Amino acid sequence: MRRSASRLVLALGGLCTALLLAILLACFINDRTIEGSRGTAVAEVVETSWTRTVVRFNTEDGRVFIPSGGVLYPSGLHEGQLVRVEYNRQDPDLVRVAGRTVTVALLPVFGALAVVWAALGPVYWLLRRSASPSR
Repeated sequence: MRRSASRLVLALGGLCTALLLAILLACFINDRTIEGSRGTAVAEVVETSWTRTVVRFNTEDGRVFIPSGGVLYPSGLHEGQLVRVEYNRQDPDLVRVAGRTVTVALLPVFGALAVVWAALGPVYWLLRRSASPSR
């Protein structure tokens, strides 16, 4: 039973690790997509919440965009603030705060990984140790 529990803890840690690394990969892909056809604009922050930060900006051809998914790398923004953004010209819904890239996500992701393994590592070790036959 404890051997199965230790495998479950290890699987949970692996799943958390994979999900956090997938976040980094998604950030990298979004950054490359924006760089492939980058437009710039000044945007107004119209809404901030725990899950997203919404901005409104005009594209270079004069269209007004309010990306439903919000802006990438929004930390430190507040409603009413004007901020420079970079967006993909083919898909203006893909927008990030200018000058911010995947590097902004490195500390939170690796910090979360450290917390996951700091919590699960000792549990795994204890379960494996107690599952080992006594000598």
